[in-house]
Amino acid sequence: QVQLVESGGGLVQAGGSLRLSCAASGSAFSTNTMGWYRQTPGKQRELVARITSGGSSMYADSVKGRFSISRDNAKNTVRLQMNSLQPDDTAVYYCAIWLPGLVYWGQGTQVTVSS
Repeated sequence: QVQLVESGGGLVQAGGSLRLSCAASGSAFSTNTMGWYRQTPGKQRELVARITSGGSSMYADSVKGRFSISRDNAKNTVRLQMNSLQPDDTAVYYCAIWLPGLVYWGQGTQVTVSS
């Protein structure tokens, strides 16, 4: 059974930085794309960034140049370095892994950016 455990969320002032981490267990995921989504109340969950097993990454336009995604295949982990955070980045951030036919999310970690 797949399990994704996120950590690193919290409260930060605008302009600050946070780093989110996600550990995957239940199988080896070195060949699976992994990434991060975020969601605020009343809005759809949106893709923030994802990274393939080979290291190719993509970002939402809203975070390009500020966020950086990385992974460690040996440790089944994916990280999201978030810099220059803004109040609009406030959301619950979910780690995600692409499995055959579906995207699986973790439980989420809250990120709050104060102005």
